[in-house]
Parts: sequence; structure tokens; C-alpha cells
Amino acid sequence: MKKLAIIPFVFLCFTSFGQSTWVIDATHSTVEFEVSHLTVSSVTGYFTSFEGSIITTKKNEFQDAKVSATIDVESVTTNNLERDKHLKEDDFFNAKKYPTIKFTSTSFEKYEDGSYSLTGDLTIRDVTKSVDLEVDFGGIVSLNNMKRAGFTAKGTINRFDYGLKWDDALDSGGLIVGEKVDLIINVEAVKK
Repeated sequence: MKKLAIIPFVFLCFTSFGQSTWVIDATHSTVEFEVSHLTVSSVTGYFTSFEGSIITTKKNEFQDAKVSATIDVESVTTNNLERDKHLKEDDFFNAKKYPTIKFTSTSFEKYEDGSYSLTGDLTIRDVTKSVDLEVDFGGIVSLNNMKRAGFTAKGTINRFDYGLKWDDALDSGGLIVGEKVDLIINVEAVKK
């Protein structure tokens, strides 16, 4: 009977062996978006408050890592107070009712060239959709006895899929604010 009790303990040790947690360093990371404006230019915005982690199962390898992140919607900025106020209202994010944006990965695959493909569930306004991001891996460095890893992730979403519904149009027929939103996420993560 004692031998059977040891089996789950041994299994737990082996499954957690090599697992590492990397925490996003928000002071050295950015969450950026870009959307077309008046069909002839674009507006760039940022979220200044966010947190997240990357859990790996292999030493210094991110293949099959689990990524999660939470973004504070109130922190959105486009360097225009009137526009930022509108983004927090119900036409867009409705920050009071839906204060966070969440991302949870479903796969993190490595290509032969060292880049990665990250797929996950993105939740905005309680709408969850799968999103694909192409990830460039900047590498790992050690500084002050701490390991840091860098990544740049890029992808595109349709804002209408997430209930960001404002759709005023120009007389010429195009949307004042485009439906496609480009995501550019620069992450520096610290190994715990």
C-alpha cells in the first residue's frame, strides 16, 4: 500500500522537473495596437498597465510554453484625452463593465528558424476568440544573476468580432476607424 502512495509523488516530481516561470517585466515591455484612421493614415495606441507569465517545461526552451496575460483597459492611451475617453466607453471597450482584456495560450510552436507561432484565446468585452501571433525570439541574457528573455509578437484581429462596434463611415464609404487592428507586443520576461 505504501508503494502505491509513492507513485503520485514520483509522478509529480517528474512532471514539474524543469518547469520554469517567467514573469513579464512591464517596465521593459509594451502592448501596442494600430488601426487605420479615415482610410488614409493610422492611429497607434498602448495599454500601460498589464501583467503576465510564461511557464516552460524545458530549460531555456519555450516550445509548448503556457502564456497568460491580463491587461487593464483603463490604461489605454492614444495620446489624445478625448479619444481615450471614447475608447473606454461602450462604443469600444466599456472599461467600467469589462475592466480587463485576457489572453491564455493554447499552443506555442517553434519553427526551424527559431521564431515561434503563438495561438491563444483573447477575451475582450467577455467575447473570447482564438488569435494567432507570430513571435520573434530575441534570446536570453543574464543580468545581476537573473535571466531575461525577449519576444516580439505580432498579429491582427477584427475589432467587430469583439463587440468594439463604433462604425461611423466617411461620405466616400470607408470607415473612420478601421475594422482590422494590428497588435504589436514587445515582452521582456524575467525568470523566477
